[in-house]
Amino acid sequence: MGDVYTSPHPRSAALILIDVQRDFYEEDAPALIEGTSEAIPAMAELAAAFREKQLPIVHTVRLYLPDGSNVDLVRRHAIRNGARVVRPGSPGAQIAPPLLPGEVELQYELLLQGQFQQLGPREHIMYKSRWGAFYGTGLEAHLRDAGVDTVVVAGGNFPNCPRASIYEASERDFRVVLVADAVSGGDERGLAECRRIGVSVWDVVEAIKWLGDE
Repeated sequence: MGDVYTSPHPRSAALILIDVQRDFYEEDAPALIEGTSEAIPAMAELAAAFREKQLPIVHTVRLYLPDGSNVDLVRRHAIRNGARVVRPGSPGAQIAPPLLPGEVELQYELLLQGQFQQLGPREHIMYKSRWGAFYGTGLEAHLRDAGVDTVVVAGGNFPNCPRASIYEASERDFRVVLVADAVSGGDERGLAECRRIGVSVWDVVEAIKWLGDE
């Protein structure tokens, strides 16, 4: 469970669900990330548990403009040459329905302006332009305003966006939980590295049990 400085607090936790969009998990997706589809049921369990406890949830999304202007350098060439991945307005940009409280259409213009799309009293969607969820976004202020000191991370794809977001959260002195079976692309080395920086690495059963602890 960590120590006095790193032990996560269930009553002041927020769930961050990272980039669980159709273009990254569906079988015929243009940027398929292996293992994401299989992890969605565990992610949905987490989301349901956080909603039941009325704790904050933030869904992050990537949105690649056709001209590539907001795209990571490593993917910019492909997007500018016609690759259609999480393009605003496309079905592939949509979040996995099991993770949402109901039918949701992304408000692309709002999100690309850096604003949060509200889904419920404590549930939002935000756009991020790079791997880390805190890079160039209002996420830290959003969490601080909500009284959050602990972030629970799930989604895809661990070597890229979840791991970058975990390190960014740690740099900002958030307590961090990684739910290993609710993230794609995890491996023992990466999970061990997270533990060494004070991250609690649990499975979904452990995380939900902790969330219910008073």
